[in-house]
Amino acid sequence: MIPQGEGIKLPKLNLPEIEPRLSQREGRLWVFDILRKKDLVLTPEEWVRQHWISFLIKEQSYPKGLLSIEKGLKYNQLQKRTDLLVYNKSGNVHLLIECKAPNVSLSQKTVEQACLYHSQLQSEYLILSNGMNHLCLQWILDEKRFEQIKSFPPIPN
Repeated sequence: MIPQGEGIKLPKLNLPEIEPRLSQREGRLWVFDILRKKDLVLTPEEWVRQHWISFLIKEQSYPKGLLSIEKGLKYNQLQKRTDLLVYNKSGNVHLLIECKAPNVSLSQKTVEQACLYHSQLQSEYLILSNGMNHLCLQWILDEKRFEQIKSFPPIPN
């Protein structure tokens, strides 16, 4: 655990460490989001998302302009939000990352939720992560199914 603020401890994740800009006000811990350019309440899920944003930009050299957070989409009259999307240069979704809190297991329900988002967005890759465990899938279009892959998806064209 990484000590942060009054009695608040953030877990060390199975992702490269980040140097977040943290602040504390209203009795809560906040983190500055470099994509939205504003402070957000630091929830466990947000802690995972911020690690992924940093990983994509700093470690994988993904252009910041191709990333999008909490994009809204409708499914069966329900308004849903994706956690993190990476677009290709043509404006299509290349990678969908669904983040969960570190204490939430990557269950069949998690996979089904991400697949529901995929059905709307048609991403080429899908990553499910709770910050500790990561599941990386590639959509096999001809067979209309996902296949687990061991390597990280390439930077989109």
